[in-house]
Amino acid sequence: MMLRKTLLALPLLAAACGTSPFTPPADTAALPRDAIVGAGDPSRSAIISTSAALGRQQRLDPAGAARTIAQMEFLAVDLPQNVTLYNASSTLEPQFRAARREWRSALDIAPDAPAQPVINALYSAGRALDAGQRDAAAAALPPTLFRQGGAATLARLAALPPLPQSASAAATAQQALQTSQPSKIL
Repeated sequence: MMLRKTLLALPLLAAACGTSPFTPPADTAALPRDAIVGAGDPSRSAIISTSAALGRQQRLDPAGAARTIAQMEFLAVDLPQNVTLYNASSTLEPQFRAARREWRSALDIAPDAPAQPVINALYSAGRALDAGQRDAAAAALPPTLFRQGGAATLARLAALPPLPQSASAAATAQQALQTSQPSKIL
């Protein structure tokens, strides 16, 4: 009898805590170790890298484009949950949603693909491209995620068009990062 009452109370307790046992978990993502440059903060590293890469007017090489898009995927998932950027513009999250649609369309990434497999595939492809292994890079981009397949995705990375919404989102994140840092007292 006590067990039954306890089991019946669990949904009420979960609702009182603001979560439901039937609510799917939020999408999470992490960058590989070789993605984090500098102090080791993946968000800070990705913000600085993507803002610099997308802010330039020159075309990215395919390996650089793969890493940049992987970092943007990470940021799209990380920033809404990141408390470090307390001064972030209220437009940052909607900007990243629009930017994510933009870069996913440019590479024909499945709209419902979870971020982590996309990140892993893009970093694997970037590493293979850096090593001169084009076939391995294409094999790292499965058609379950990259709907045109690996070879076509590599061609798209090599001819990545300007991504204005992505560049704007990265610049807004960079600005939030700069304004979120505590000022130094000399």
